[in-house]
Amino acid sequence: MIHVEPIWIEDGAFTFTHVELPKTDLLVISNDIGYIMCGALDVDLLNNKLHDRQIVAARAVGVRNRDELLYAPLQKVTKYAEEKYGWYEGMIGKQALMNLN
Repeated sequence: MIHVEPIWIEDGAFTFTHVELPKTDLLVISNDIGYIMCGALDVDLLNNKLHDRQIVAARAVGVRNRDELLYAPLQKVTKYAEEKYGWYEGMIGKQALMNLN
C-alpha cells in the first residue's frame, strides 16, 4: 500500500509518502527542492554517480513513521544539501526541511 499526504512544516508545504513493502517500509518527506528519507536511501550513489544532478537529500536510520523521520538526526546528507542548504549529519530532519523554505 502507498499512503501520500500533504503536511505543513512551519509555513512550508511538503508531501509525506509511506510505501509499505514486505518486511520494511519506505518513508519520505519531500518538496520541490529536496527530501529526507528512511535508511533505504543510498546517499553515496547520489553523491558519486548522480552528483551532476545536485540532489538535495538526506537519510535518517531506524525511523518507522512520519514523526520519527521528522525528529530523527540525519545520518548522512548529500554534498549539495550541505553546500547549498547547510544540512549536516546530526541535524534534525525537520530543521533541514525548514531550511528549504
